[in-house]
Amino acid sequence: MDNKAMLKLIKDEDIEYVDVRFTDPRGKLQHVTVVADLVDEDFLEEGFMFDGSSIAGWKAIDNSDMKLMLDPTSAYIDPFYAEKTLAVHCSVVEPDTGEAYTRDPRGTAEKAEAYLVSTGIGDISYYGPEAEFFLFDDVRFSVEMNKVSFEIDANDASWNTDTQYEMGNMGHRPGIKGGYFPVNPIDDAQDIRSEMLSTMKRLGMKVDKHHHEVASCQHELGLIFGSLTHQADELQKYKYVIHNVAHAYGKTATFRPKPVSGDNGTGMRV
Repeated sequence: MDNKAMLKLIKDEDIEYVDVRFTDPRGKLQHVTVVADLVDEDFLEEGFMFDGSSIAGWKAIDNSDMKLMLDPTSAYIDPFYAEKTLAVHCSVVEPDTGEAYTRDPRGTAEKAEAYLVSTGIGDISYYGPEAEFFLFDDVRFSVEMNKVSFEIDANDASWNTDTQYEMGNMGHRPGIKGGYFPVNPIDDAQDIRSEMLSTMKRLGMKVDKHHHEVASCQHELGLIFGSLTHQADELQKYKYVIHNVAHAYGKTATFRPKPVSGDNGTGMRV
């Protein structure tokens, strides 16, 4: 999709808003929402100015101007917003030179792909990340003057085998390191993962499978490989979909590497 095709999509689909998204130095997706009527050829060519000093690790306050350049190839209609919104991933550039900002993760990926081509070693490289995650029903933490603590819980966790529930405890839980591939009712997140994968398919993402992982509450969805910058965008969409579908079910998804002691942690093999 190029700029003209994206503008046509905005018109044909009666898009109300364009959600301009970028990745910060921590890998977190950030966004600003623009009225679709303001998005035209000039907007796409000139980019969107924002305050880089408000993003941790980027600009100083006395030199804070930065620019977002929308990539129309990354556009998709957001499945979670109430108003019809087109989400578009962006690269960050210096407004005075138009050069890619050196601390922009997406820009770094683009430069790496360009360097590969310049070396003559190859013209494209493919990446297939496997990002595992945990689903919890309750997440609490505290960082106070007098204490530091966190606590997580989930109905299907192995430590809840003797917990008393109002409707009774059915006992269908994987043991420690025993969560790999069980069927229902031990795998009680089957429908959640299916909805996550179906949502990704509707967004045009290339996916292939989902399953319960080794640890209690641990899961994986399969992304089919792609080129570096494209796959980085896809992984951000992957996490975005997982977080929001989990939230709709009253759960919290986390990609933290080791939220549970004594059981398998989460990796991201590539």
